Amino acid sequence: MQLISMIVIGFVLDLLLGDPPSWPHPIKIIGHAIGGLTKLFNRPKYAATTRQWLGLLMWVIIVGGTWLIVAGLMWLVRDVLWLKLVLGSYLCYTCLSIKGLAVESRKIMRSLKADDLEKARYQVGMIVGRDTAALSGEDVCKATIETVAENTSDGVIAPLLFLIIGGPALGLAYKAVNTLDSMVGYQNEKYRDIGRVPARLDDVFNYIPARLTWLFLVIASALLRYDVHKAVSVGLRDREHHKSPNSGFSESVVAGALNLRLGGPHYYFGELVPKPYIGNADAGPADAHAINQTLRLLYTASTLGLIVVIGVRWSILALL
Repeated sequence: MQLISMIVIGFVLDLLLGDPPSWPHPIKIIGHAIGGLTKLFNRPKYAATTRQWLGLLMWVIIVGGTWLIVAGLMWLVRDVLWLKLVLGSYLCYTCLSIKGLAVESRKIMRSLKADDLEKARYQVGMIVGRDTAALSGEDVCKATIETVAENTSDGVIAPLLFLIIGGPALGLAYKAVNTLDSMVGYQNEKYRDIGRVPARLDDVFNYIPARLTWLFLVIASALLRYDVHKAVSVGLRDREHHKSPNSGFSESVVAGALNLRLGGPHYYFGELVPKPYIGNADAGPADAHAINQTLRLLYTASTLGLIVVIGVRWSILALL
């Protein structure tokens, strides 16, 4: 029961507080550790195979170290119930990113509505990995929508799933997996070798959460009275139209529900990366209103995810 309380409190804290940049955050520490190991391991003098093995070693150090540290902290406070609840709730809160994603997306919406495309490009560059300097206003909207859709899984549903299974230690271990992929998982010249293992293992960890997110987004589309028929049809047809085996699941539902065409080729670090399109060719244009609709899907699907994982946990406890 205490784990459920931690997760609920963490979820509410995220909705209320988001991610204040001045606050201490475990992901910042994980990011600094990844950056340091990347400089140490990703050296041109190493052969490609060596860098791949070093990528695996970095994954074990970062993910295993994160789990061990958090599990150790929770073990230290195990007998002080109020401290365990406070620490566990805070750690659960740091695993989630609903309001933070919404805040950044709304900044982009305001810039677009003010016709400040340069500012919108800069802002979207803070939440996506692609090159943004030459994006059109519609491309900025699409990039934002795709990020919100993908992070409905990576930033909410997946963390909730791992938190309910293994508490804050497993939840933050998952965030370490995800952070490794976001920092070194690019398939370009610089990171192709050292990022190979982190990218593949991120795909493994997100396999089930991505498919649960697909279902939650379809239900959210129906609750919000979006085009649920297209959400299902496009979601089924295009869910694997992505270089990632997981990202297309959430993006395809959003594309169908909002009648958008997402995906397509993008530039990363100056290299054009071909990607398939997601959505119907005759879909309408993406705009700031579509970003707002995507945020509604994010909040609704996230709430559904919380209800389901808690319900499953309660059911299991009742049977034991």
